[in-house]
Amino acid sequence: MRIKAIVSYDGTAYGGWQLQKNAPSIQGELERVLFELCGRRIPVQSAGRTDARVHALAMPVHFDIETSIPPEKLPFVFNRSLPPDIRMTSACRADGFHARFDAKGKTYRYAIWNAPHASALERDRSMHFPYALDIGRMRRAAGMLEGTHDFAAFAASGAQTRTTVRTVKSAEITGQAGDMIYFTVTGNGFLYNMVRIMTGTLLSVGNGRMEPEQVLRALESGKRSDAGFTAEPQGLMLMEVYYD
Repeated sequence: MRIKAIVSYDGTAYGGWQLQKNAPSIQGELERVLFELCGRRIPVQSAGRTDARVHALAMPVHFDIETSIPPEKLPFVFNRSLPPDIRMTSACRADGFHARFDAKGKTYRYAIWNAPHASALERDRSMHFPYALDIGRMRRAAGMLEGTHDFAAFAASGAQTRTTVRTVKSAEITGQAGDMIYFTVTGNGFLYNMVRIMTGTLLSVGNGRMEPEQVLRALESGKRSDAGFTAEPQGLMLMEVYYD
């Protein structure tokens, strides 16, 4: 039977979601537990691939398994064997479900610690940005990201994708300067490093290094050089994935 599960993880100690030869991965830990349970490798498919040090509050996954264990009890089985920075929070039977191909949208949140000194407690879940920020300018620029656009300028160089057109349903800045600031963005899909490049662009706008209208210029030109820097990975968290 096919199982749909929701997994939460702190990506600090991992090389990312995907299996890797030289670093631990979230996928690798989940498949290790499945191997212990079934005695063979069972692949786990996620709704997306997060990079090293990136986190997820609710990453949907699916896998096929034959077991007498009721699906709703699987999180208890997994969490006994998973490391403490990975938790399976729910599971159910979902025949025909595909975590990646059935996804209709995602919400990401990027956390920025805007203070003179780095936070001892938030260092693994936020980017330290010690410079003054104008939140009003950042909000104006974030609004320009909403809608259907060609986001080629906001993709990492060399990224392979069929199209760079995406729809951003909402892009919001919350919090206040001198404290924790959150950039939350919801869209039908995201290019490689797209949210981190958006964040770097908004930070450059907020710090006065770029004008808000530079966002429109980048969208029109499609040139990576017209957008801002790529923000650090640890501030990024996948919040939710949407399905019909």
